[in-house]
Amino acid sequence: MLRILMKTEKSVRRINHLRAVLNKDNQHVTCSRHKHDGYVSIGNVKVPVKTPQNPELVPYAYVVENKELPQSILRHMKWMAQKDLLGQDVFLIGPPGPLRRLIAMQYLELTRKEVEYISLSRDTTESDLKQRREMKQGTSFYIDQCAVRAAVEGRVLIIEGVEKAERNVLPALNNLLENREMQLDDGRFLMHHKRYDQLLQDHSKETLDDWQLVRVSENFRVFALGLPVPKYRGHPLDPPLRSRFQARDVYHLGFSDQLEELYKTAPSVNETLLAETLSCASALVTQDSANLGLPHFPLDNLIKAAKIMEKLPRYPIQNLLSRLYPYKLVLNKDGTQAVEDIYKKFDISSNSSVDSLVLKDIHHKNNQAAVTLASNQQTHSFEVSCGDHIHGPRSSVKDEFVATPYHQRLLADLMLSHSAMDVCIVGGKGCGKSSVIREFSRLLNYRTEPVLMYQDMTARDLLQQRYTLPNGDTVWKLSPLIEAAMEGGMAVLDGLNRVNPGTLSILQRLVHDREVTLHDGTRLIRHDKFDGMKEKLNLTDQEMNEKSVYRIHPSFRMVGVAEPPAQGSSQQWLNPELLTLFLYHHMEPLSINNEMEIIQKLVPDVSLTEIKGLLKLCQKLRSAKDANSVSLAASLSTRQLVRISKRLVVSQHNVNRSELVSDAVHKACLSRFLPQLARSALCGALEKSGLPPDPFPVQDLTMNDISCEIKDGILKIGEVSSPVYTGGNVEAESSVAKVPDVLFYDNAQHLSVMRDMLQDYNLGEHILLVGNQGVGKNKIVDRFLHLLNKPREYLQLHRDTTVQSLTVQPTVRDGIIVYEDSALVRAARLGHALVVDEADKAPTHVTCILKALLESGRATLADGRKIVTDPSELDHLSSSTSNKEVILLHPDFRMFVLANRPGFPFLGNDFFGAVGDVFSCHAVDNPSVSSELDMLRQYGENVPEASLNKLVAAFGELRNLADRGLISYPYSTREVVNIVKHLEKFPKEGLANVVRNVFDFDAYSKETKEQLASVMHKHGIPVGAKPHDVRLAKPLPLSVPKLSGYWNLLHQSSSQCEVESFEMSVKGPVHLNVQNYDIDRTEDRGLDFSEQFAHWQLPQFFRTNIITDIAISKNGPVDTVNIFAVNGSALYVNQRGSSVVKYIDMYDVFPNVGSMSHASVKIAPLGSSLQGQLLLFEQKSKFLLMIDTNSGATRRLFIPGMEGTSDPHLSMRRSSSTPATPPYKMCSEFSEEFCSVVFFEENGHQIFHLNAIDGQVHGVKVDFKIQDVQLVAHDKWLITEADTNIKYMLSTKSIEDNIPNKLTQIKEEGVNMGFGSYSDSTPSSLITASTASLSSTQLTTSLKQAVDSPNRVLVDKNSYAKCVVGFPDLTATNEIYTFPRSNDNTDESLLDKGRTIYRGMTKYVPPKPPCQILSDSNQVVKIVPLKSVPDTAFNEGVKPSLTTHCMEVADLGQHMLRYVPLPQAVSESPYVSWQSSISESGYNTAVGKNDVLYTVDAGGCVREWETGLMNLKRSLDEWRAMIGSDGGDDRLQITTERESGEDVTAPKHGKIDPDNAPHVGGNTWAGGTGGRDTAGLGGKGGPYRLDMGHDVTQVPDWEKEAVPEHVKKAARDVAKKAFKERLREIRMSEFDADMYEKFSSHVRKQVKSLRIILDSLQAKGKERQWLKHQTTGELDDMKLIEGLTGEKNIYKRRAEQEPEPGTPQQKPKRIRVVMDVSGSMYRFNGLDNRLERTVEAACLVMESFEGYKDKFKYELWGHSGDGFEIPLVTYEKPPANNKERLDVMKTMHAHAQFCMSGDYTLEATEYAIKNIKEQEADEHFVIVLSDANLERYGIRPSQFAEALTSDDEVNAFAIFIGSLGDQAERLKRQLPLGRSFVCMDTKNIPQILQQIFTSTLLK
Repeated sequence: MLRILMKTEKSVRRINHLRAVLNKDNQHVTCSRHKHDGYVSIGNVKVPVKTPQNPELVPYAYVVENKELPQSILRHMKWMAQKDLLGQDVFLIGPPGPLRRLIAMQYLELTRKEVEYISLSRDTTESDLKQRREMKQGTSFYIDQCAVRAAVEGRVLIIEGVEKAERNVLPALNNLLENREMQLDDGRFLMHHKRYDQLLQDHSKETLDDWQLVRVSENFRVFALGLPVPKYRGHPLDPPLRSRFQARDVYHLGFSDQLEELYKTAPSVNETLLAETLSCASALVTQDSANLGLPHFPLDNLIKAAKIMEKLPRYPIQNLLSRLYPYKLVLNKDGTQAVEDIYKKFDISSNSSVDSLVLKDIHHKNNQAAVTLASNQQTHSFEVSCGDHIHGPRSSVKDEFVATPYHQRLLADLMLSHSAMDVCIVGGKGCGKSSVIREFSRLLNYRTEPVLMYQDMTARDLLQQRYTLPNGDTVWKLSPLIEAAMEGGMAVLDGLNRVNPGTLSILQRLVHDREVTLHDGTRLIRHDKFDGMKEKLNLTDQEMNEKSVYRIHPSFRMVGVAEPPAQGSSQQWLNPELLTLFLYHHMEPLSINNEMEIIQKLVPDVSLTEIKGLLKLCQKLRSAKDANSVSLAASLSTRQLVRISKRLVVSQHNVNRSELVSDAVHKACLSRFLPQLARSALCGALEKSGLPPDPFPVQDLTMNDISCEIKDGILKIGEVSSPVYTGGNVEAESSVAKVPDVLFYDNAQHLSVMRDMLQDYNLGEHILLVGNQGVGKNKIVDRFLHLLNKPREYLQLHRDTTVQSLTVQPTVRDGIIVYEDSALVRAARLGHALVVDEADKAPTHVTCILKALLESGRATLADGRKIVTDPSELDHLSSSTSNKEVILLHPDFRMFVLANRPGFPFLGNDFFGAVGDVFSCHAVDNPSVSSELDMLRQYGENVPEASLNKLVAAFGELRNLADRGLISYPYSTREVVNIVKHLEKFPKEGLANVVRNVFDFDAYSKETKEQLASVMHKHGIPVGAKPHDVRLAKPLPLSVPKLSGYWNLLHQSSSQCEVESFEMSVKGPVHLNVQNYDIDRTEDRGLDFSEQFAHWQLPQFFRTNIITDIAISKNGPVDTVNIFAVNGSALYVNQRGSSVVKYIDMYDVFPNVGSMSHASVKIAPLGSSLQGQLLLFEQKSKFLLMIDTNSGATRRLFIPGMEGTSDPHLSMRRSSSTPATPPYKMCSEFSEEFCSVVFFEENGHQIFHLNAIDGQVHGVKVDFKIQDVQLVAHDKWLITEADTNIKYMLSTKSIEDNIPNKLTQIKEEGVNMGFGSYSDSTPSSLITASTASLSSTQLTTSLKQAVDSPNRVLVDKNSYAKCVVGFPDLTATNEIYTFPRSNDNTDESLLDKGRTIYRGMTKYVPPKPPCQILSDSNQVVKIVPLKSVPDTAFNEGVKPSLTTHCMEVADLGQHMLRYVPLPQAVSESPYVSWQSSISESGYNTAVGKNDVLYTVDAGGCVREWETGLMNLKRSLDEWRAMIGSDGGDDRLQITTERESGEDVTAPKHGKIDPDNAPHVGGNTWAGGTGGRDTAGLGGKGGPYRLDMGHDVTQVPDWEKEAVPEHVKKAARDVAKKAFKERLREIRMSEFDADMYEKFSSHVRKQVKSLRIILDSLQAKGKERQWLKHQTTGELDDMKLIEGLTGEKNIYKRRAEQEPEPGTPQQKPKRIRVVMDVSGSMYRFNGLDNRLERTVEAACLVMESFEGYKDKFKYELWGHSGDGFEIPLVTYEKPPANNKERLDVMKTMHAHAQFCMSGDYTLEATEYAIKNIKEQEADEHFVIVLSDANLERYGIRPSQFAEALTSDDEVNAFAIFIGSLGDQAERLKRQLPLGRSFVCMDTKNIPQILQQIFTSTLLK
């Protein structure tokens, strides 16, 4: 090709002259035709010409009169003439386009040869080539097809699209091609003409006919046309077939020939411009362009472009070329740039003149329309074809068209393209393609004929359909496409992207030549050819039709409709062949202004303020480059925006309007079922657009918020109402029976869905419900239709559903094919509701017919009938067909489609993604907790509420696990309802037994079974437990209470204390961030019953944290647990039973410096008006805060005198320079009841009382040093003096006093032991005291004597408890009863006598041991060390392991002592002295309602305990009831009730049968059944029951599972031996194995779930497909007629689908994980375990992808201060066993320990993204694991964001696994949505990795 830039007309002519000179040595070929049909000369080759027998079969008008053919064509024709003379068959091979067929036809027209033409496709069978059977008058007969006709009649057979046919088809012609012989199915034999003539010399023709011999004409030739394979997709030529052809490369016309054609086509266009255009197009078909991956440019269509240039010379060339070559639709970024570079090289660029191009006027005249376009104040007129259908006024809003400036330009462009050739509109779902086509057809008076394209569509379906007449004769019916061709309509080929490209090849000739040969032999030819041929042959139209030649109407046009192909994908529907068929127009998403204009016109009442945020969101999503945003933008098409606007106008919700917009967006995108990344991207985009990020919280609705009623014929759900349906006709009288009636219990969540459905129903929308199985989709729809009184037709789809079966079902009756209407057709005709169930199971290309019907309101059924919407169209069709063949779509027709959510584990087809755009979508989720409980209560009125709560909680967690991909099956409400129904009917069977009805499906999957059991146990459902599995602590006798002394109040020496009043000062508030964290609250009575009820772990709790206090708020409906931790100060708040903990980071308030080091913060919950607020008091610094746990509002309170200052301007944060002062302690026993607390100065004299409501502070000073204060009543304080332990009572002097001010000493006296001796009365220090009296019953049982008196229980170190009778109310002597400890059971702790510890110069006072008095249970619970517990407290005298402390439960009423072991903390603080100063045991305790005891250990584990005897008994009964009586341990027997007819006489034992045979009745034998008097079972009158073992069948579950112990031991030994052998094989020590197991066990569940998903992905890829045209298998409904006629290949069978010919081999996905192994990972690992998290992530990746190397290839690279490219695992050598994986993990750990400091996160990210693309892959992924410490190294978030998004073809993500403060969260907010994660909990990082993989790999 000459690449010469031509600038002037003169240079063009010179180049043409130069080309002629260069070619002067080449022979100039001429063509001459001799008048007398003797021969045709092509160059020096003469071809004889004969008069054709059937001149209508000779190609006509391919050779234009008086027009010289180009030399390149003549050279091809000369070669063909040579091969014709030699009798050889030819194969014309070349690029896509009509040139090869044109040359063949021109040659055959010149030589006047008759032609048989066939276009091959993948559906072509042998019968299409040889013979086809037909039926006539009950008899089958054969009709010769093209190959046989051509061979017998001496015609030329043109076979086009050889590469399309399947491999087993064309070999049928091999013998015909080679030897001119073929055996036919009807018994005849085609024979070579020479052999036949020889036989004819010896035999008569009649004899040869009897022998069924047929002569093959010597003039028979085969011209094959095909593409070169493998450059293009298709089957390569079979070698035997290839050897029988002579090949000729027919490339495009030469440059000069093409340029000459362009000059002739567009004479008024500048020749230089045409030359530049041709040069540019030629550059795009060179080998260099092909090497760049550019598709082949359709050079042959440049003539069409020249026609447009002739009509509008100033039209931009680049825009015009983009119609022929829509490169932006097909190519990726690099390919697009390559094309644009070529355009620039040839000075071809777009200009803005096209922007002003608009359609100005149209005048119709006959079949032509004069179109006037206006551009830049210039007009351009030209003629185009038009139809004759006058459209009526727009009948509905659906027909309304808003002509925005964009649409005006588009219509003008379509007019230009329409003037040249057929067009195709490519655009996303819902962008307005159908509306534009409707308007385009209306402007040109076209009647549109929709042709639905689907994947299984055959080439035959495009042209003709086969059916039978009532008498059984087989005939052919024209398809809608052919009808449009003959009537001059516009055929709309909807869904070009769905159909197989090989099928569309049959349209090549129809598009380029306007000719087509149908399957019955009929030929349709272009109107001018038909008229010319008719005139030349002197025939009438009827005579032409009798010769099977029909005229194509001049107005006929085809318009393709398609969705854009995936850019850069190797699987493109828009291939080089399809590029030659149409001029392509890309409908891009509209601008905000255009969409605003459309919405305003179509929905005039909509509020612009509501829509602006919506449009801003759409623009943001459409302009984003990440895949998540692009997919979301596709869900928010213009159609959806109009739908949302209509919904907003009619909506009457009493909520914020912006919340309605946001909720509508979530529904349109089905956000409930989006992957986490996409959902996060959507929420982020909503927030940035000024809309609420979250959908409307339907789960919070209650039945008080929504109702449903029918009144006066009006159905009202919530605030939406609609008339009850009363439609119907005579034919539909039986429709009443089709109104569904279903058992349905109303709940708020389902009513909310039905309310939204009713709103959409009123708007005329069709409805799609998407959800998991069993969530109630069918019930919701049936209930909805029942309320509306709407008849229902039901259609269930499956994977074998076909387009034909959706519409009609063919059956054979009496040898005749009869089509029965499907539910779809019946509903459309009668106006019923069509419920389409399991829509996701059918292939999407099948369900797309629903989209076409709903979009256009038209469809063509498999039997040829049409469904139409427009009554005027009905009149037109009825005039040409019978009324029965046209169905008017009923205006009341509605479709309700039900589908499971897309993705794992349903693995159905993405129905929503394919056709969801035409439906109003609603996500149906499992009901919320409250809704599900409401519903279950109605199903199980007698089922205990506790059981329902446990069920709902357990199944809620299972669904959450399924959403996170941790289990495969999404358990639904359906399963819960079935369980409740069973419990209602059989209440004694027990919940734990009945849930097996659901879970036994997983009984043989060990991992799943264990996970399910753990969830059930976690929620207190004792699956697998037995009634005798009770593990309560062993009871010991408690010492007998003894009178040990007296307390005398010395009132005579009472003194009056001065009370000083102060005003409290307040600073603040400041608002701290309240974060919610999910916790795994586990109920601990799953496998056995013990005192421990439940436990949970504090989130964000690190090893360095120290728990200082736990306090319970009891004022609410349930306990609220408040816990404070220091050394990383934080407050935790949790409502009992909730799975959420409020976390308030208080580091800024309580820093670990100065006076705050070794802090000890105590909590006082407040009540009354201050409920929900806490007082936090740091004892050492006297730092007092009040914090609102709901809002985080925090105030600092200043108490004058205690702080030393009352300056309210002091900072909220305590200064580190505060001078050391004596510590204060806080007493908070009455903080909730009276909102008051007491502070006392330890070893000081001062006491302060604070009223938190009015802020009043009162100070009381005593004249001795205070050791302790116990609030035994609100107005009575028991004070212990330091050193002496003398006690004082501080009480109010009178009722008017608010503050105790009367100080009375208490004298402790011993008991007279006799002989003048008294018991020891030495005062002791108290640990705690009760605040209320024991009841008289409790006191009586405790002391074993009838007593009714005020009392208090005290606890000290020497006794289990002391009861002071009469105290504190009686002024007389108070008796002290003591439950003494034995000498060997004394609590040996730091409280021992004489033990004094000095830290520095300060005397250390050890803390009191945790101790609680449970007043209702009459118990004292104390934490004691295990060493002080007697061995007899445990079974077999063996102390438990893994524990260091026990709860000592002294039950004063039952006189029992129990020791409950406390599980050891998982970790302990390294700050031992700090920890021991707060609690030596490491445990803190508190009491809640109903005497529930709470403990929290040093590792942050909170446990709930029941110790009260009555509580335990009640709980044990409930626990055993859940196990049920049918647990397998009960013996079963068969009992038959019958009437004996005998009276009872005297009871007796009866005779004993020595054979022990069964006896029934008889009054004789002992042990019988059903008798009388004798001992037995089931009878009457016997003395006692006697079971002799008859009819008893018992196979308990434990027996099935029981294995002898010696067998178990042998199995363990074998496993251990094999394990050691395996370790030896991989050279791994047992120490290393244990180390690897430590990391592997933490991610084992995540590894399993991820591998399950990867397995399912592979399984889905291998799903079998239907193979058609088989000789065995299942009968294909599409081939029933062929079956009637006797054909063989009428079956289909399932098999693995072979890849399409030419399909590129699938490449693996490549994943690179970049690990941070820098020094900071090692340095801060002790703080937040970040290095351990990284190592676990590496383990997850290595284990998960093992065995998937063909599909996924992964690498692990590290970065640190030593560099940014540290290879850990490479593609070539992934670790093959645990030893190699452990080596990688050790390398990571060692590198972090010894590397240089520094950070290369940015460089490592950039390098990984760039380097990973060096190897080809299906997709590329880079995952960066790093801490968030980027600021320290000067890395800005914008730089990191730029690195992550630097390459659109690489999916890059960042996971921050370490953070100081909120570094990570701040960094995440500045990075692109969905690209970053924060992981501060070890267990979450595998789930984040899993989230990334599942949301991106499963695309």
